[in-house]
Amino acid sequence: MKTILIVGLGNPGKEHEKTRHNAGFMFADYFFEKFRDDFGFSGWKLDKKLKSEISVGKCCGKKIILLKPQTFMNLSGVAVAAAVKYYKAKLEDLDVVHDDIDLALGKYKISVDSSSAGHNGAQNIIDLLGTKNFTRLRIGVENRGDKNIATEKYVLGKFTIAEMKVISKILPSISNDLAKII
Repeated sequence: MKTILIVGLGNPGKEHEKTRHNAGFMFADYFFEKFRDDFGFSGWKLDKKLKSEISVGKCCGKKIILLKPQTFMNLSGVAVAAAVKYYKAKLEDLDVVHDDIDLALGKYKISVDSSSAGHNGAQNIIDLLGTKNFTRLRIGVENRGDKNIATEKYVLGKFTIAEMKVISKILPSISNDLAKII
């Protein structure tokens, strides 16, 4: 059975919930809820060996693995590489979802075989897999306007209520696009 691996990137822990850097976790949670019954997803379970929270489902004769690495963002590749190896997933069946400071809030982009563009989590995955040939769904979080806030501080900051409304509106579109890929 073919395995599809969907990875939402973020940082573990309560203090990182609803931060811009956790847009990938937010996506994974949304996708889980939206397709829970359709795909028969199991509840989230911590897999210490894979250093990830995992939910397993099925669709169209394919095993669907939702993964939220519990490593910190900059070490996401450790969990992703372990999951790819354990599930024997092909890289063309790997979908990584993460925040992107180069995209405006409310925008998203699907790309394949693209550079990390400075995203440390994506770069760590590329480094540990030895390739950039996998699908990335990049969720725009840029909304600083004329405020001069350092990128690291900004992405580790929490979404405002208004920003959360924007993110909540695009998660259905991103989920539907990914479901079509599956």
